[in-house]
Amino acid sequence: MNPITDALLSIVVPLYNEEENVALLTEKIHESLAGYNYQIVYVDDFSTDGTRKVAKAMEDPRVHLLELKKNYGQSLALAAGIDYAEGEFIITMDGDLQNDPSDIPKMLEFAVNDEFDVVTGIRQKRKDSLIKKIPSKIANFLVRRVTKLNIKDNGCALKVFTKDIAKELNLYGEMHRFITLLAHLEGAQIKQVPVKHHARHGGVSKYGLERVFKVVADMMLLLFIRKYFQRPIHLFGIFGFLLILLGILINIYLLIVKLGFGEDIGTRPLLMFGMMFILAGIQLFTIGIVMELLIRTYYESQSKRPYRIKKVSVGGTVA
Repeated sequence: MNPITDALLSIVVPLYNEEENVALLTEKIHESLAGYNYQIVYVDDFSTDGTRKVAKAMEDPRVHLLELKKNYGQSLALAAGIDYAEGEFIITMDGDLQNDPSDIPKMLEFAVNDEFDVVTGIRQKRKDSLIKKIPSKIANFLVRRVTKLNIKDNGCALKVFTKDIAKELNLYGEMHRFITLLAHLEGAQIKQVPVKHHARHGGVSKYGLERVFKVVADMMLLLFIRKYFQRPIHLFGIFGFLLILLGILINIYLLIVKLGFGEDIGTRPLLMFGMMFILAGIQLFTIGIVMELLIRTYYESQSKRPYRIKKVSVGGTVA
């Protein structure tokens, strides 16, 4: 028995307006994984072209098509596919044919033989425009500096996960950009390997320079979740206390100036700053308390998925 070829694999691919690519991508996956036991989980993120029609027309028994009720974005499309996937190893990749399925077997060897929880690709000789390369380099630099996790290419969608790690990722918002970091926070052992990269076969890229700003915002949120999600009062409470203390010290100083030296303090800007610091500190402290209550509610409430699946088809037939 071969643990690599015998294990069930789930290839999860989010699709959004990829009608020109989906049939060829399916063909390349079949060529690359001949002899393997696998399912292809396409997640259609409410495409406005003929992506769903092409995927169903193939009538391929290995193809599972999840149709989302609306456009949720790549993170939730990935989450839907991962939740649905049945494989012992879950493989993610883009649907634009820039990732090469022929890299999957060597990545699987690291996951199985060397027992890595995540094997992520490093795109070699990227066939992208500067509009995509520059934001990607900036994002990778920021992630390395802020998180101290030395991942060279966070933007590579081609990754192999063990089932246990993939199912614990809890993707939302735009967190697919930090999927490797999320796995690291779950205790995953990560291996980086060089992979091939191709020019987009068809369709239009969905990325632009605004990606940098989204990355920065999402990274700040992720760092908050990483350090203070279970104890937000430690962040907001400390800052709130410091502001209140600063405001009190300013006002004590002004009180001494008023009573001890008889100076007029009513028109001093410092008085306004002292009061503002106290009010801001009270607000931050209050936010910390409210978030503590929200976190308790979060952990005690029932788990609900942030996406809705309209229909599931297997081999072109509704399951």
